[in-house]
Amino acid sequence: MSTTIIDSLKRTKMMDLLSTDSRIDGRRFDEFRPISIKPRTIPKANGSATVRIGDTEVVCGVKIQPDRPFPDTGDRGIFICTAELLPLSHPSVETGPPGPDVIELARVVDRGIRESHMLEMGKMVIQENKSVVGVFADNVVVDYDGNLFDACSFAATAALLSSLTPKWEMVDDAPKMVEGPPEPLPINTIPTSVTMGRIGDSIIVDPNADEWACLDARITITTNSDGNICALQKGGHDGLVLDQIKDCGKMSAAIGAKIREQFVAIQKECQQATEEDDSTTKGDD
Repeated sequence: MSTTIIDSLKRTKMMDLLSTDSRIDGRRFDEFRPISIKPRTIPKANGSATVRIGDTEVVCGVKIQPDRPFPDTGDRGIFICTAELLPLSHPSVETGPPGPDVIELARVVDRGIRESHMLEMGKMVIQENKSVVGVFADNVVVDYDGNLFDACSFAATAALLSSLTPKWEMVDDAPKMVEGPPEPLPINTIPTSVTMGRIGDSIIVDPNADEWACLDARITITTNSDGNICALQKGGHDGLVLDQIKDCGKMSAAIGAKIREQFVAIQKECQQATEEDDSTTKGDD
């Protein structure tokens, strides 16, 4: 039996379930799979996190270093986000340069964090127009079961919240690290993305892999800590009507607020751990 026939049968079964307000895994239309967020899972990184949404798993590592500013933003730091799918994450993934889907994934995650102004980039300047702090978040997908947009966004956000950055100053026209304990990155807000998909006339949140393969359209909406929409990405081969987009906006704000509580707890946990480490270091001195 060809893959096309199997996919068609899956979609037919899924449409039948959706018509009875049911999903293939028993969730409500507006229900996420279980979300697990573990910060600081890579000891040698400046910040890191491992995120699981159902059976989708992503690891993000953050590297922080001095860098040349962009020519038109010499008074602001740099933030760049990347994404990579390991071949072990899914049978369809092959080695080689990233395809359009992976490039879009990295850009959507990057935009959600950047446009929310999560990082206070003006405080990440060593010397204006010469040297700034560069923050690089690299997402690696180790297991795929749908909805990489939210999984990578959650991993990058948690990794940034857990990050500790050294201090630098300019000495002889070059950045030099200043002695002292590292500090958390300057955080303004906590962006939270929510991805929804349309199958037929039904809008579902956090599509798993089977649902993702059957989507007519998808939309990822990122909100900040105030519940304001700061980024949006639509995808898929079909569209959404205005009322559906409005409903998605409302769902993203409501669901994002609940997920954000996990990020707030992680931020407090990391701050407490940092303060305890600083106290121990001072005690040893």
